[in-house]
Amino acid sequence: MTHSAAAHATPGAGRYRWTIIALLFLATTVNYIDRTMLGLLAPDLGKEMGWSEDDYGNIVTAFQAAYATGFLIMGWLIDRFGPKIGYAIAISIWTIGHVAHGFAASVGSFMAARVVLGVGEAGHFPSVVRASSEWFPQKERAYAIGWVNSATTIGVILTAPTIALLMVHFGLDWRQTFIVSGLFGVLLLGLWLWHYSNPRESGKVSDAELAWIEHDPPETIAQIGWSRLVRKREAWAFAVAKFLTDPVWFLMLFWLPKYFSSTYQVDLKVVLLPMIIMYLLSDVGSIAGGWMSSKLIQNGRTPNFARKATMLLSGCCVLPLLFVTGIGNMWLAVVLIGIALAGHQSFSSNLLSIPPDMFPKRAVGSAIGLGGFAGGIGGMIMAKSTGLVLDATGGNYTLIFAACTVTYFLAVFAIHLLSPRLARVEVE
Repeated sequence: MTHSAAAHATPGAGRYRWTIIALLFLATTVNYIDRTMLGLLAPDLGKEMGWSEDDYGNIVTAFQAAYATGFLIMGWLIDRFGPKIGYAIAISIWTIGHVAHGFAASVGSFMAARVVLGVGEAGHFPSVVRASSEWFPQKERAYAIGWVNSATTIGVILTAPTIALLMVHFGLDWRQTFIVSGLFGVLLLGLWLWHYSNPRESGKVSDAELAWIEHDPPETIAQIGWSRLVRKREAWAFAVAKFLTDPVWFLMLFWLPKYFSSTYQVDLKVVLLPMIIMYLLSDVGSIAGGWMSSKLIQNGRTPNFARKATMLLSGCCVLPLLFVTGIGNMWLAVVLIGIALAGHQSFSSNLLSIPPDMFPKRAVGSAIGLGGFAGGIGGMIMAKSTGLVLDATGGNYTLIFAACTVTYFLAVFAIHLLSPRLARVEVE
């Protein structure tokens, strides 16, 4: 593209790129329904299968370990074959793993199903960020990713109604529920293969919109292999931030139901309104955080300033967690936790936008994979340490929530220390 075309590229030139975001939004929703279903069915399955707490803990750990390791594999795969083929492989693997739950008959077979699910689902966010880097310029990429990131909570919210529809309305048992809901993944795979391509090959993007999508400076590096990637401070800036902040999200997903049950005697699987309020607030944060940094860049601020300033503000939104355990009113706690979740999702939308800021497109999947692996390890450490702290304090969450508020500021400090300008990587 000529310099003149780049100068006149505008965000209003066309809207087809947003259909790609709608497709990724749908994919994220399916991803999180498949991920969350076992957790909601676990109480009934535990009674039928005779699981101990340790048995269920081993099943959860199998998923987390496979998910963390799968990031390294799937990130490379998506860089190697591109998001169209790479994500198709990921969807196929996680759908097979999801359906396999319906045939499991022992702790070991459930662990095996969760391992397959975890490896496949690890390909989701590397695909999302890689596809976003192909379809969106730097000036609005975080806003686009923010919309996709908001679908994580939509998937969590829709899981319980999906189970109710299949088991109550259609009379399926839990095995049939896993198998039939696997059709979501099959349909998603068909939509992805039919609909996704890069902008130049789609045939549906106007010249003006293509000029906007491609108006960033051209890349001179085709790909960075693992041996070079792991030697780059910029890659570790992202990985350390994921290691510090991803565990907070895992904590909220896995421990909030227990917290509300023990503190307010409320079952979030039955009383859905508190969960809906908290996660919808997190959606607002995801979209607003992406919009804010994109707007700052469009107004002339550097990506370095826009990303870090927005992440610092996002970290401030998590601070209300400090006051949650001292509140007797459940609805006030719901609002404060919802604001904290909004802060996390705002932070996450910007953090996921950083690898495309620094790396060429064909290295983005691997960079996301490295960060996802680090985040998964952090999540496993958080799960174990949370249990130990709760046992030692008689179920008091004060120390745990306080630790969560610190991690975001540490993450921004680590990013700034390792990549002061968020500059593009230099490869010899």
